[in-house]
Amino acid sequence: QVHLVESGGALVQPGGSLRLSCAASGFPFEDYAIGWFRQAPGKEREGVMIAGPDGIIYDMPFTKDRFTISRDNAKNTVYLQMNSLRPEDTAIYYCAATFNSPLNWDEYTYWGQGTQVTVVS
Repeated sequence: QVHLVESGGALVQPGGSLRLSCAASGFPFEDYAIGWFRQAPGKEREGVMIAGPDGIIYDMPFTKDRFTISRDNAKNTVYLQMNSLRPEDTAIYYCAATFNSPLNWDEYTYWGQGTQVTVVS
């Protein structure tokens, strides 16, 4: 049975940092791209960063110089390090896995339940 479990979400002040974790099981983790997505209240879900199985990283402009993604295939875990957090980063953060095109959000087969990140003064 496939599981993706996110953790690490919290309430932080602007400028703070968080590290999100996504622990996976039930599928060949090393063959899949793992992506972080987020959805803020009233907004559509958007991609954040993706770690491909080949080591290629895909990121969105708003992550520049603030977010870092890494994957540990030995632990079947992907991390999202978020620094210099802003109120607009407030959202539910999800991790997801795909064997297909990492940049096609519709191709993500497996999804976690999400973890809440709230950035507020």
